[in-house]
Amino acid sequence: MPRLPSPRGPLSEALVAALASAPGSADLAELAVTPADPLADDDLHLALYVLYELHYRGFAGVDDRWEWDVHALALRARLEAAFENGLHAALGGWTPPAADASTMDLALRAIIDADDGPSLARHLETRGTLDQLRELLIHRSAYQLKEADPHSWAIPRLSGPPKAALVEIQVDEYGGGDPARMHAQLFADTLGALGLDDTYGAYLDVLPGVTLATVNLMSFFGLHRRLRGALVGHLALFEMTSSIPNRRYATALRRLGVDDPRAGAFFDEHVTADAVHENIAATDLAGGLVRQDPALLRDVLFGARALVEVEARWAEHLLGAWAAGATSLVREPAGAPA
Repeated sequence: MPRLPSPRGPLSEALVAALASAPGSADLAELAVTPADPLADDDLHLALYVLYELHYRGFAGVDDRWEWDVHALALRARLEAAFENGLHAALGGWTPPAADASTMDLALRAIIDADDGPSLARHLETRGTLDQLRELLIHRSAYQLKEADPHSWAIPRLSGPPKAALVEIQVDEYGGGDPARMHAQLFADTLGALGLDDTYGAYLDVLPGVTLATVNLMSFFGLHRRLRGALVGHLALFEMTSSIPNRRYATALRRLGVDDPRAGAFFDEHVTADAVHENIAATDLAGGLVRQDPALLRDVLFGARALVEVEARWAEHLLGAWAAGATSLVREPAGAPA
């Protein structure tokens, strides 16, 4: 179980202090939620990540009853409102592609084709350094060490063919019953092979808000039934855009001379699995959901487009920091490999 992170502003400071006490003992209602950038603010997204983590594995020394404490939920709702408003503002000029259930794969592909964000995978494949690859893994650890968990919130919210399609994908994500093949475990193995800490939550203190926002987006969609369509769209696009980047990361490992077989297993698995998942996610899951409930069409496409938005901002942050010769993390993590 991870420890609580160090605060980065008044929101996370008040929240971390409250969580050290008994549930119901702290009123968080007076905290001002006015982030300059609701899609990247360090304080907002650290606080929101901590609140979401109460629904996953929690924190050492924090009473499990905080998960449903009314004060924590009230603060979470206010942080989510700022985040959601920021998403809609960022996508205010976006027009969803024309689609129906039968053309969902084409609509999602149109969103992918319109993405002009920078490619981290291409950078690392051709000229990235080993330190930059390690930084990428540290950033991704916030999600990959609990890979598939946020999307699993959709399972009880779906029925019939879309539910069966989601479970088919998730079975692979969880290793088909083999703990050693769970994608989260494969990622932990990759961290270990590159000399990084594979402990769940180990790097929370050094992850910037723009990174935490990529994980918070999944939790936000997953924890709200009204956003089940957005969660499905997020997962569909996630699966459709995973295979090629993971092949490039595997190439980067070989180019950089990393020959530990544990390092590449995670990426190789995703090259194979996500090529299969792509059609299931787009046609059977996303298309199947819209067939059941056409009113969810826009939500599905919004979830996919929101993924593109936060991932592009994240990639720009990393590449901008590296171009300036700086770390893309809040600070260098303790015990980083030489």
